[in-house]
Amino acid sequence: MIRTQRNFDCVTALLVLLGAPAFSQAPQTRPSSVEASQSIDVLRGIAAQFVQQRLSGGAPASITVIANTAALDPRLRLPRCMQDPVAFAPGELRAAARITVGVRCEKPTWTVYVPVSVETELPVLVLRQAIARNGAVLPQDVEVQRRRVPGVAASYITEVAQLNGRHLKLTSAAGTALTVDLLNADVLIRRGQRVTLVAAVGGLEVRVQGEALTDAQPDGRIRVANLTSRRVVEGQVESRDSVRVGL
Repeated sequence: MIRTQRNFDCVTALLVLLGAPAFSQAPQTRPSSVEASQSIDVLRGIAAQFVQQRLSGGAPASITVIANTAALDPRLRLPRCMQDPVAFAPGELRAAARITVGVRCEKPTWTVYVPVSVETELPVLVLRQAIARNGAVLPQDVEVQRRRVPGVAASYITEVAQLNGRHLKLTSAAGTALTVDLLNADVLIRRGQRVTLVAAVGGLEVRVQGEALTDAQPDGRIRVANLTSRRVVEGQVESRDSVRVGL
């Protein structure tokens, strides 16, 4: 009996030295945290599709939408949604180069916000040469190039006719793709300029000389001093030298 116990102790010690478990049992199966988490790729696809559908309708250009889920917190672990997550616009969905899209789950309840980048491939007007701030852009200053640009087609100048009556807000280098935001309407009347004030009463039209007190763009409102009475009135720009006022 003593020898048997001693043999048992030796076997046990040998097993310990070899790193083998003295007793074994069937491994317990645990649910995978990866399987229980919501797929980030799914969120990316939902956000991108949401923007694509709302910006591509009727557009004659190729729009590329990329959802940047890499911007999300890498520690984020969302429980798997029991239904398909739904995308929504947190505010007005603007046709911008960068948009934020919300994706929500009803059960369990969670919401994440996914940054989305928008690019468009289309023919745009590009400057042939650098033009200074406030400079007019003439037809010979531009050429048409097909480019992949940030944002959507509505943000870019695509026809020479869109340049009429406009000038550059900022100095722009050769190769710049012209956008709506890069251009300002020309100043039609400048401060200190002599203009004609036109007023109509019934079938009678009265014209007097005035002096512009502010700059004004086409169809803009402007304050003018009547040179005879020195009375200051406000009117609507009609042309480069006339302003219509109401009585």
